[in-house]
Amino acid sequence: MAPSFDFWAKGSHKGTPVVVKMENPNWSIDEVEGLSDDDFLIGNTPTDHRDKARNKNAKQLTWVLLLKAHRAAGCLTSIASTFVTLGSAIRRRVASGRTDADNTSSNENKTVKTRLYSCIKVFLWLSVLLLGFEIAAYFKGCHFGAPKLQLQYVFTSTYGVRDLFGLLYSRWVLIRVEYLAPPLQFLANACIVLFLIQSLDRLILCLGCFWIRFKKIKPIPKQGAVADLESGENGFFPMVLVQIPMCNEREVYQQSIAAVCNLDWPKSKILIQVLDDSDDPTTQLLIKDEVHKWQQEGANIVYRHRIIRDGYKAGNLKSAMGCSYVKDCEFVAIFDADFQPTPDFLKQTVPHFKDNEDVGLVQARWSFVNKDENLLTRLQNINLAFHFEVEQQVNGAFINFFGFNGTAGVWRVKALEDSGGWLERTTVEDMDIAVRAHLQGWKFIFLNDVECQCELPESYEAYRKQQHRWHSGPMQLFRLCLPDIIRAKISVWKKFNLIFLFFLLRKLVLPFYSFTLFCIILPMTMFVPEAELPAWVVCYIPATMSFLNILPAPKSFPFIVPYLLFENTMSVTKFNAMISGLFQLGSAYEWVVTKKSGRSSEGDLVSLLEKKPKHIRVGSEPNLEEMKADLMQEEEKKAKKKKHNRIYTKELALAFLLLTASARSLLSAQGIHFYFLLFQGISFLLVGLDLIGEQVL
Repeated sequence: MAPSFDFWAKGSHKGTPVVVKMENPNWSIDEVEGLSDDDFLIGNTPTDHRDKARNKNAKQLTWVLLLKAHRAAGCLTSIASTFVTLGSAIRRRVASGRTDADNTSSNENKTVKTRLYSCIKVFLWLSVLLLGFEIAAYFKGCHFGAPKLQLQYVFTSTYGVRDLFGLLYSRWVLIRVEYLAPPLQFLANACIVLFLIQSLDRLILCLGCFWIRFKKIKPIPKQGAVADLESGENGFFPMVLVQIPMCNEREVYQQSIAAVCNLDWPKSKILIQVLDDSDDPTTQLLIKDEVHKWQQEGANIVYRHRIIRDGYKAGNLKSAMGCSYVKDCEFVAIFDADFQPTPDFLKQTVPHFKDNEDVGLVQARWSFVNKDENLLTRLQNINLAFHFEVEQQVNGAFINFFGFNGTAGVWRVKALEDSGGWLERTTVEDMDIAVRAHLQGWKFIFLNDVECQCELPESYEAYRKQQHRWHSGPMQLFRLCLPDIIRAKISVWKKFNLIFLFFLLRKLVLPFYSFTLFCIILPMTMFVPEAELPAWVVCYIPATMSFLNILPAPKSFPFIVPYLLFENTMSVTKFNAMISGLFQLGSAYEWVVTKKSGRSSEGDLVSLLEKKPKHIRVGSEPNLEEMKADLMQEEEKKAKKKKHNRIYTKELALAFLLLTASARSLLSAQGIHFYFLLFQGISFLLVGLDLIGEQVL
């Protein structure tokens, strides 16, 4: 029976030996080993076997613990080295970069420009002092939960009466509860209500978009309105004026002029104006030479240059509409310098005017040649895809009104004249003319399936300036148009839509609550925990809204988290612009032409040639090899120029404010709030150091 007893002893083996191996430079557990040969030796007693197993397991456990400690030490060392490297990179970036205060080309008042920054700095220093105070209280025994702290506990606890610090902290808690928390909670609740209203509006827009897709609602021109040049049949061919306003945009003028000159429309029924406001003599000569080349090829194109450049783009368009030959044109199509319409653009848009005498505008959708260039362009593409697919399409389908996008649209000249023409009173002349036309009873049509190719700004500096103009202008316009809207002879619903939905909710409330709620109130509630923001406000609803925003661009789903963080990061720029426009501060009238990079590839030019109508001469078509050589020369010139990063002080100050608040949230064990503040602070830090998008030349 001895063998069987020994076999039973082998079966009772409880050891779990492990084999470890060294992976340079760390140790790691590789695999679990089976029973050793000694375990099967006959004659070993169960007691001896258990003792050996116990000794072996103890040694192995010691090895495992030592290896884990070694690995933890290696991780700490790598983290420390990473932070040292990051710190040195930040120091180099700060030393070599230019701050946004160094922007001498800006027309913004320096005093106005630093007000918001000064307020953020005050909040930052207060948060740092409070964080040190709270940490000291924490180590003295104040282990409070998130986010409630009972006053009775403060005054009855031992640390509250032993020393001066306890007395000071108890007084601080009393001030928080009685004086700071109530107004902060009221402001937080007000922002939450605005947040919910705006989220509901966005949800309704998305449902409207789903309904349009489900019912396949689409603007269709009247029967017989579509023109057919090649068949020779009589079609709808009114006289069309095409305008290309530009200013010092030498990177893109060739593509836009070539695309417009290749529009499929009778030569006798189209007139092209190149409205050049460039103050660079070399750029003027280049554009004038390009226009002359197309004139020799038979294109009906003229070059205009203003001596007195007042009113920016609005002044340029207004001056061009004053030409004597414009009275012969029934419609005017407008394309910015970086836009390249397809040859059939006019055939797809102009027929919608036939037998629709109340239609004043037909707007096409934008598409982008550089949407995948970098993270910044990908995030912009998400925003603009939602704007066109949802906002513009739903408003155009259900209420026949939306904001004119300033380009890639066709206006009825009579609608422009009835609305008072182009005015230079704001930096959003396109929205201005759209609102005035709507008040005159004109209807708008949006064509989601007609696209016009253009560029997105690739540097954060260019994007920031563009967003400042886009968010300060509507507030300027709201102040100027409010009396006209109230007095207008339109329905109460249209007045409500213009005042509360178009201007207040989508242009004022959105940047206000986004900045105030997530960048100011949320960090403050970490230091005043008696006022709190629910987790669903911080996480769930923003995530849902980001999900809805990204639906029109499904390929961008991997960027949903960066998109949410970046939108909150941009809120500081949008909020500053909104305040500037609302109160007519110095930067409200700032106009900076968005920098273009000329990203139209050779493939885009080939596509343009393939779609070229047969009746247009090919003598002035772009020479691909010549253009490729020119592009290579331009790239070499750009490479020789020194690039620099700009340091954005407001974003950096907010980054440290949010990171400080995230450290404070650890004391209250607020998980969702901590992670949101941490990642949002990192997002502000990356933007503040200009680590998103291209560098500036």
